[in-house]
This record gives sequence, structure tokens and C-alpha cells, in this order.
Amino acid sequence: MSKIRINMLSNADSVDGQGVGSAYLEQVSLIRDELNDYFDVVVNDSKAADIIHCHTILPEYLIKMKRNKGVNVAYVHFLPDTLDGSIRLPKSAFGIFKKYVTYFYNTADHLVVVNPIFIDDLERFGIDRNKISYIPNYVSKEAFYCQDSETIHNTKAKYHINQDDFTVLGVGQVQTRKGVKDFVEVAKMLPEITFVWAGGFSFGKMTDGYDELKEIYENPPANVKFIGIVKREQMNDIYNMADVLFMPSYNELFPMAILEAINSQKPLLLRDLELYKDILFQKYIAESSNEGFAKKLLELKNNSETYLKYSQFSKEISTYYSKEHVKEMWKEFYLEIAKKK
Repeated sequence: MSKIRINMLSNADSVDGQGVGSAYLEQVSLIRDELNDYFDVVVNDSKAADIIHCHTILPEYLIKMKRNKGVNVAYVHFLPDTLDGSIRLPKSAFGIFKKYVTYFYNTADHLVVVNPIFIDDLERFGIDRNKISYIPNYVSKEAFYCQDSETIHNTKAKYHINQDDFTVLGVGQVQTRKGVKDFVEVAKMLPEITFVWAGGFSFGKMTDGYDELKEIYENPPANVKFIGIVKREQMNDIYNMADVLFMPSYNELFPMAILEAINSQKPLLLRDLELYKDILFQKYIAESSNEGFAKKLLELKNNSETYLKYSQFSKEISTYYSKEHVKEMWKEFYLEIAKKK
């Protein structure tokens, strides 16, 4: 059997600190390294391919899909609605951009979502649900894993965190929809706990709420540290340094930070959103108010049984999103769409 040629189109890794870039790197590596008996993977190539797989929605990729005689696949890393609270654009420009995103997705022969809950949302935007497949994100256990105490000690020293501090981690771009303001408000309620946010302003001044967030970022409370954008190869140190991953986001698809953190068995404290229920199997703590977040963080800090319970839950989630499981899903998907064509 001749190999199926897949051209991965992306600029997702051009900006550090974006989950889309992390997901792209993991997916390409998985197919290229683990399924090379079946697929010949190239990246941003100009030659013909059996399958074009678009990881980002650049106009030049839209043109390539329209000219392609093979199969076109688009990865859905965000919906038109999830742009709200991320970037600041004039209302008219926002409307045009949302229409472009929908047109891009409609141009593809197949869409892949990382969370099944968004299939209905895509259909609401006029996209045929029969061309939508669900394949979750995946994180390498070689890159993200539990570290020894000496490495954790050194990371805390690097970021000037006391070794005995109970440390709460938030990860993501500094945006309104990520719940950064809530993260800081919860920190104010718990001065005895250290809060660390890894991420910065990837969209610069286009970021929604930029002026207010920039003020918070530059003048945080004493127990809050904004450590900026951290290169992905250093993020495992950050997860291991923390005791809890706290994600108060208002809108997500499937944050890579969650998959990365559970590989080091960190308990998850998340906003109570419908989107998490099917993909995290109720093995996390869900709250909907800052008071609730603060109460649960204190319980994790002070109750070792609760802490160990949710640490074990994270380990169980991590087992489900294994390399073998996700690899087989991609193998079946690519072989099936190539055969139909």
C-alpha cells in the first residue's frame, strides 16, 4: 500500500503561548512519528497531497483548499462565538470575521472538533454535521510528566516562590474570557496562597479588555505572580511547581493546559461549564463563583484526602487521553476519508 500524503497547513506555532500551537505540534508529531507506515506528513508544502489538513484559518489556506483535488480537512480550534472576549475589533469587522470563519469551515470536506459538544454549535452556523468528526487533543507523556522534588525545588527558586507555599496555577493568554480578573479576585481572598499565571498578551493591544488587564498584569496583589509567556518546553516545570490548576475561563473548547497538567496529576478547579462534562468525566472540581473557587482552594490546601482524591482523578483522565487511543482515532479517520475520495 502506498502512503497517503498529508500536507499540514499551519502558522499556529508562530506565536508562543497559544494552545492552538501546542495542539498542532502534538498532532503532527503523533501522525509523523507513530503512523509513518501509513502516512507521509509534510508541513506547509506547495506540492499536491492526498489530504490537506488546515490547523489555522489563513486566507492562503482557504485558496489552497479550493484548488486542491484531494480531501480538505479543517481543525476546529475555536467557534465564531469564542472570539468574543478574546480580541477587540470594531463590530462591523467582527461580523465579517465571523462570516469568514464559517465560510472557511464550510469550504472543508471534513471538520475535526476537539470536543463533541460543539457539533451542535457548528450545525447552528449552517455546517453539515455529517462532515464533522470528534477527535480529542493529545499531550505527550514524554514531554509532560511528574518530576522529582529537586527539580520542583529549583523551579520554585527560579520564580522566587517559597518552597512551602501552596501554589495555584492559571494558564492561558491574558484575556477577558480566560477569567484573569476572577483569578486575581480569588487571590485577594486567599493571601496565604500563592497564585501564578503563565501567559501573556499574544494579541497585544487587540486583546479584549487590554487596558484594564495590562494594569492588573503590571500591578498584581502581593500573592500573585504573572510570569509571562513560557516556552512550551519549559511548561512541564511550571505544572510540577504548582499544586492545583485553576482555570476560571468563561469559554473554551478543550484547553491544552488541562491535558498538560493532568500528566503531572494536578487537581483541576474549573468554572462550571457544560463543555467539560463529557470530556473530563466529572473528575474535577466545578464552581461558578469566586467565593466558591476560594472555598474549594482552601479545602484542597487543608484537606489531604480531598487533594489526593482529585489528584488521582487527574491521573485517570490522563490515562484515557493516551497516545494509543488518540492515535487509532486519527488513523481510522485519515484512512476512511482517503478511501471515500
